[in-house]
This record gives sequence, C-alpha cells and structure tokens, in this order.
Amino acid sequence: MSRNFLAGETSPYLLQHKDNPVHWRPWGEEALAVARDEGKPILLSVGYAACHWCHVMAHESFEDEEVAEVMNRLFVPIKVDREERPDIDTIYMSALHMLGEQGGWPLTMFLTPDGEPFWGGTYFPRDPKYGRPGFIQVMEEVARLFREEPGKIEQNRAALAKSLAAQSADARPGEPTAQVPDFVAGKFAELMDPENGGLKGAPKFPQTGIFSLLWRAHLRGTPTPDGHSFEAATTRVLDHMAEGGIYDHLGGGFSRYAVDERWLVPHFEKMLYDNAQLIDLYTSAWQETKKPLYARRVRETVDWLEREMLLPEGGIAASLDADSEGEEGKFYVWSEAEIDEALGGDAPLFKQAYDVSAGGNWEGTNILNRLHHADTSFTEDEESALAPLRQKLLARRAARIRPGFDDKVLADWNGLTIAALARAGLAFDEAEWVELAAGAFRFVEEKMVQDGRLHHAWREGKLQHLAMAADLAFMADAALALHEATFEPRYLDTAQTFIGQLDSHYADATNGGYFFTADNAPGLIIRTRTVYDDAIPSANGVLPGILTRLAFLTGDDSYLAKADSVIRAFAGELQRNIFPLGSYIESFETRLRPIQIVLAGEKNEIEPLRRAIYALALPNRVVTHLPPEASLPQSHPAFGKGTVDGKPTAYVCVGETCSLPVTDPDALIDNLRTARQSGLDSTNAES
Repeated sequence: MSRNFLAGETSPYLLQHKDNPVHWRPWGEEALAVARDEGKPILLSVGYAACHWCHVMAHESFEDEEVAEVMNRLFVPIKVDREERPDIDTIYMSALHMLGEQGGWPLTMFLTPDGEPFWGGTYFPRDPKYGRPGFIQVMEEVARLFREEPGKIEQNRAALAKSLAAQSADARPGEPTAQVPDFVAGKFAELMDPENGGLKGAPKFPQTGIFSLLWRAHLRGTPTPDGHSFEAATTRVLDHMAEGGIYDHLGGGFSRYAVDERWLVPHFEKMLYDNAQLIDLYTSAWQETKKPLYARRVRETVDWLEREMLLPEGGIAASLDADSEGEEGKFYVWSEAEIDEALGGDAPLFKQAYDVSAGGNWEGTNILNRLHHADTSFTEDEESALAPLRQKLLARRAARIRPGFDDKVLADWNGLTIAALARAGLAFDEAEWVELAAGAFRFVEEKMVQDGRLHHAWREGKLQHLAMAADLAFMADAALALHEATFEPRYLDTAQTFIGQLDSHYADATNGGYFFTADNAPGLIIRTRTVYDDAIPSANGVLPGILTRLAFLTGDDSYLAKADSVIRAFAGELQRNIFPLGSYIESFETRLRPIQIVLAGEKNEIEPLRRAIYALALPNRVVTHLPPEASLPQSHPAFGKGTVDGKPTAYVCVGETCSLPVTDPDALIDNLRTARQSGLDSTNAES
C-alpha cells in the first residue's frame, strides 16, 4: 500500500509531515521490508520540530505534488525525528561526514533497500539555486545510478560501510596524563574571541563543554599561557551571551545559537538541552563571581522552563520552534512603533537600553539586546526600572501567534535539566527548584520506565524506544544531583540501577566504554560507540565523572575501576581531536581531583556548614551526609570520623588526606578554596 503512514506517530515533527503528498513511512523493519520487496532505494529525511531549514525544505519540496510524485515513484521515503531517534541520526550523519560534507539538518540520505547509505546531503532546494542542483534533479540522477550503474552505488556503499564499522570499533586506548585538562584549556583559550567572547568567528554556539573547561582551569588557579585569562575568557562569553540577542530578554531562556559573531542575531529555536547546560554554567560562574547578571539569567531561565516548558504531568518538553506564521523569529522581534505604543512615556528608556531604533538591527526589525552594555553593568536601580517594562512587553507578546511547541519528553534532555535545576537550587538556596527537578525525575521514573527498562521518549501517554546510553547516563547524574540536594538514599539507589542497565546492555566488552544503543534494541546497520560530544555531552564523556561520584558515595570501588576503564578506552582521541571532548576531559578532572566533603551531624543542624559549600564553585565536589548513628565506608579517607563535641562538623578530603575537623562555616570555605586549587596544606591536615 502506498500512502503517508505518519498519522499514527507521536513525534510532533513527524506529525508535521502527516499530510504531505509524500508517502512517508516511519523508520522500522516494515519500511525496510517494503524497500527490499520493491527493490527501491530509500530516501531518508532526518530533521526535528524546531529546525528552520527543515521547514523550508518541507514547504518547498515535501508539500509539492510534483516533487512528491518523483519521491514516491523512485524511492521508499522514510522520515525520522532526530531527537526521538538519535541512534539513527548519529549513524547517517557520520556517513555524511565520511562523504566530505559538513553536515546539518535536514539530513537527506540515500540508502540501499537494506538501509546502508551510499550518498547524501543536507538541504536541497526544490529548484537549482545557491550553486546547488534542484531536488528533483538530484533524485532522478541518484535513481538512475541505482538502476543503471549499480557498481558505483556498491563502491560507495562498501566504502561507507567499512568506514562506519571501523569508526565504531576504533579503539584508541591510552593513559592520559594529569596535565591534559590544563593543556587543553590553554589551547582553547588561544582560540577565544577577545572582543565578543566564544570561539572566534561566526556562527557562535553556546559551547558549554569548551567554556566549562576554561572555567574549571580558572577555578584550579591554573597559570594562563601567553597572558590569556581563563576567568576573562569565560566571563566575557557569559556576559555577551547574557546581554546578546541569543537571550530572550522578555521571556527568559537562550536560543540555539547566533548566526553572527556578536551574539546578536539568534537562530530563534529554544532547545531544552542548551538551557539546561547554560543554567549549570551560569550557576557555577555566579557562585564564584556573585555577579547579579548571572543570577538574573538563571532565575529568568528557570522561570521560562516552569512557565512554558513544564508539562502538566511533570516532564519537561523538548523545544520551541524558530518559526511562527511561517517566518523565523517573528514572535520575538519588535518594531519601534510597537515599543512606543506599548510603553508610552517609558519607551525612550527601554529603547536606549535594548537597542531599539526606527531602522531596526535585523531585517528592519529589532532584536532586543543589551550588547552595548555587555562589558559594563546596569545598576540595580536601572534593572528595577526596566523590569516592569519587560513585563508589559511580555504580556503584549503573549497575544501573538506562538512558535511551534515540541512537547515530547526525552529522558536524556530531562536528565540534563533535572541535574541543572537541582544544582542551581542548592547554589541559590531555592527549594522550589529542587522540587521542580524532583517532579521531573518522578515523571521519568513513573512514565518512562517499562518492564524495568528506561525508555527514550514519551508523548501523550505513549512511550517510545529503549533508552540510549545518554538517557541512562544523564538520569544517573540527575539522581546524584537530587541525592546531594536532599540526602535521600533512594536517589543513590536509582543512580546505581541506571548504571546497572548500562553495564548489562550497553557495555563494549571488547574495546571498553559503552555503545550508543542497547544490545537488544531494534536492529540498525551498526551499533555506534563514541566519546565525542554533540549538541549534548556524550555518555562516554560524562560517565567517568558519574562513576567516580558513585564510588565515593557508596564505597564501592568497582565504580572507580569502571571510570578508569572508560577513561583509558578513549584516551587516544586526545591526539586526534580535542574539540568534542569537553565532557570527557571534565570527567577526567573529576577522577583526578575529586573533593570529598563530609558533613557530620543531624540533618537539621548541618545547614550553616552546608550553605558554606555552595559559596564557592566546586564542580568536582562529592558531598556526603553522615548522621550521628552512621559510619562511612572503610575505604573513605574520613572513615572513623564524626562530630566534634557534639557540634556539626565538616571534613574536606583530597585523595587520601582529610582536613582537620571544621565546625565554622567561614573556615570551611577557606579549606574548600585551598583544596580546589592546590590540595590541602599538610600543616592543617591529618591522614
């Protein structure tokens, strides 16, 4: 039967295409069987709901009867949501890179009837333009080659299959040295834009993996090479992002990236994973700098999550589209006349602060930004005067036609967000944020676990696809963050359960590390295995840090052995490409320099000492609560220690050495600062 089969799907992206004249099928064995039975190649199109160029190609080609006729006649068309099926996306995006293409979405790949790639690209215009052939021409030529010159197709197929297999099995083990985090941070510092922040050039992405490495180098007190300041490099990019057009100054939250080098013009889609990672980084920067701007951006972004992204069931939705009414950014931009009409006599103050003019700063309209103040600061009085004006405009904006909303819940993105909310809640002493995180965690536990196995996606009561490794890794991290925020043992137990699922179904016993997909997931042409970060960190990148924390919290040294195994399995990648290894290097540093903090005493009495911990940025911290009746594992360096004179007491341990008992919060801060930078002074330590 030839028709469009997407109406029964749950993905908002797939449902956007259910009325196309293209006879789309969702990915699955049934679609592959049709291709084999009919002897047709597959046209695989991968995108996501908030993707602007995906919409462009859809309107130009997939809604066009002439284009659809060619697609349906020559191919078996398959449509995939990359967020719902990152396992499929990663395979075929890797294949595109092997063809020498840069990559991006929409991803357009041509496959054999067995699903093996032989050629592809990204966006193809319907008609020839931008120096590219039209989509119909491309399809007709690919189909001709498939029919008439199968040798060329086979040559490409075999080469790509060999390269994909080699990439997945590629083992580059090694033993990284302790100097790696400092060395890599120094290399990145040399590449930072000294004026606008971020990596030099355009477009500019909020590459939190890189920025976090610079920030950690500053926190360690690492000497800066060639006069570069790790602190300045990090705060400059945080300042410019926070004041740039990439930030939504009315509603809160960050867009996906900026197309220019100044952070002014965003690609207007808002992704949950970007905002989760930025909440984490801005929180850490605020802990150290106490800069009011960072606190405001964290609070406003959390408010946005709660107001616009939190679903009634408790899970957190995936994204907001870049487009509304068929135009990118229309929901977010303003004319000067609109500002004047909405704010009246207060308009001049607002226009000066947010770069609003008659001519506009982007395509005749105004993207609200404060980049002309990015290297200075508004006073608290100025901020107070602007706040009600922003609220008036936010209320006015709410009457506009909203961008598309992708309300599916993804376990990995929720894990990132839960952990960020829990850590921010601790830092800012906001119990409501911790409860928001706990509610999202309950949702994942109750709605996204079936037959004892975590799943990847949920929407409108329907669960989809076994978990990917990142789902389990990020949910384990979320559990550890909630354990630190609440000291509830169940979160520690759940983290171990998630790691147990990884060990049972994802471990690569031959090469080390973990596969992207489970051993019993529906068949793909290959099981990928990588340590490279993408838009989100890689599972193999974050796991050494998670396993290290688990080891110290449980006393189970087998987790340390697993952490070391993952680190060694991918150490050789440091010689090949450091850019996508941010999470791996952060994990390695956590394994090298964990700071274990023990709080001994009744839970309701340790709060002053506990608050002292969060007065500093301590990304490698492992916090343990030791009630009076409990004892630490024998392997813990503070084993046998407890309260002093019945007072709540803290111990700061680096390696096998612990500080003398500390009962004063200010003294604890001093101990932590020393431990973070250079290890404890032996004159103030006991072993």
